[in-house]
Amino acid sequence: MERVTRKTRQFRFRDPGTSKLRRLASKVASQEDFRARHGRLLNLFKIKMVPGILDTLVQFYDSIWHCFTFLDFQLVPTLEEYSYWIGILVSNKEPFNGLEPKLKPATIAAALHLETPVIKANLTPKRGLTTDFLYQQARIHEEMGSYDVFYSLLALLIYGLILFPDVGGIVDENAIIIFISKNLVPTLLADTYHSIHDRTLKGQGTILCFIPLLYKWFTSHLPDHFEVTQKTPVGPRKSCPLPRLI
Repeated sequence: MERVTRKTRQFRFRDPGTSKLRRLASKVASQEDFRARHGRLLNLFKIKMVPGILDTLVQFYDSIWHCFTFLDFQLVPTLEEYSYWIGILVSNKEPFNGLEPKLKPATIAAALHLETPVIKANLTPKRGLTTDFLYQQARIHEEMGSYDVFYSLLALLIYGLILFPDVGGIVDENAIIIFISKNLVPTLLADTYHSIHDRTLKGQGTILCFIPLLYKWFTSHLPDHFEVTQKTPVGPRKSCPLPRLI
């Protein structure tokens, strides 16, 4: 049988730039306490990605079947798998759709354990919060030992800068809505599909989804010996063989 070859497409991956957040996350006093409140978000900083793995993966995205199609099998990330790696359950409530009503300052304040006047005074015209304000408040409350406030601010920064970034220097209202809903997994998965699908149709561009999570999902399906650089245990689905390049 004649071997089929394919044209390699050139994609880029967004670098979220996590150094400042890493330093803030290193001040978490209790990993267990933070995980109980906000899932395994901190573990996402520990993922060491081998160059070239995702570049290879995205070459096999099938825009017709909306999955990664290899020679012998197909793979798709699922809600259950993303939920497992994030450590947050998928809610029965409707996920984020962009049609949610505007958030009230009191609602944001309650979620962050801050005073309503403080939030109201720092909301931007588009009803987001600046990262400067959030970092400042996080440092103040960490030094005070107010960990309920500190952990909430740190988690919101992760949502707004890493998981669902928009305008530089701002954690926008959409990220805040998803943070308050505690139902981020469907939106993360939708972002993954949308970004890869859109760039595949164009044949180039920057893939904007949360790359470390996509990497963790894919490598969990590779043979165990591939995970020599990983510290996090391999996920529940790891039986698929190494993809055979066409």
